[in-house]
Amino acid sequence: MSSILKHSATIARKAVVQRAFASSAVSRKDIVQDLYLREIKAYKPAPAAKDAAAGSVKKFTPPPRPSPPALPSDLAAELSAYDAAEPTSASAPVAQATATEEGVNSADAFLAFLEQDLPKPVAHH
Repeated sequence: MSSILKHSATIARKAVVQRAFASSAVSRKDIVQDLYLREIKAYKPAPAAKDAAAGSVKKFTPPPRPSPPALPSDLAAELSAYDAAEPTSASAPVAQATATEEGVNSADAFLAFLEQDLPKPVAHH
């Protein structure tokens, strides 16, 4: 009898050990997502006409090729005329304008301003 009790106790322990709880998450269906996916899969876009863009797009025409620059026929004469011309100075009118102001905006006035001593700080007590 004791062997039967031992055998039944071993079976009971195996049954307890082998018993497993099956837990699965309850699957909740998202109705809105299902409807959305079904409509996307069922969508068939209308085929575009082959000449749909014909009215809004111009045909490309490349610009005309530029002509190469022509060399002057008498280069030596043009160079001698350039050398003989009197050079013009763009700074001459500016110099006359600053001379009338007499040092208001001159470099000497600016340098004199930079060379001045700094004022001494006043001690507040």
